[in-house]
Amino acid sequence: MRITQQEFHDLFEEFESECLHMETRDAYGTQAEIEPFSKWLAGEPDDFEWLQGWCDTLRRGVAQGKVLRRACVVSEPLSEYQRWAYSVTQPLVDAGEDIRWVPRRSVSSIPFPGNDFYLIDGCKVVFMHYSGEGATEDIVISTSQSDIDLCRAAFDSAWSLAVPHRDYKPV
Repeated sequence: MRITQQEFHDLFEEFESECLHMETRDAYGTQAEIEPFSKWLAGEPDDFEWLQGWCDTLRRGVAQGKVLRRACVVSEPLSEYQRWAYSVTQPLVDAGEDIRWVPRRSVSSIPFPGNDFYLIDGCKVVFMHYSGEGATEDIVISTSQSDIDLCRAAFDSAWSLAVPHRDYKPV
C-alpha cells in the first residue's frame, strides 16, 4: 500500500515499541538534505537546525520507551555523501537513535531486500523507493509475513556485524 510523505512522518509518532531502519545506498538526494550537504561540500559550518524536528521526534519516542535503531550499510572508502552523513549523525545519537555502521563487504552473504526499509513494531515494513539520484520516489507499506521475515533477518544479521557510531572510524 502506497502512503504519502505525511503518513510516513506520522508513523514515527504512532509506532508502539520498535522501529528498525536499514539504509543501503551510498548516496541519497532527499529534499531535506540537499542544502546541508551542499554547504558541507563548500566547507560551510552546519548549525544542525534542519535536524531538530527529527531529533525532537526521537527524544519523544525514547522518553516513551520506544527503541529506534538504524543500520547503515556503506561501501568503503565512504562516498562523499556518507562522509557527510557520518558528520551529522551525532545529534541523532544524542537524541536517542542507536545508529551503527556496517561495511558492505561484511554483508556479502546476507540476503537483503532490494530497497531501504523501516520495520515498525515487527508487523509492518515501510519500503523506501528512491530514484537513481537518491530522491524519494515512493513509500510503500507491506504487512506480508515474508517481507517482515526477510527484513527482520536482514536487519538482525547486519546489526550483529555493525559498529556503533561512537566506535566507527570512517575509511
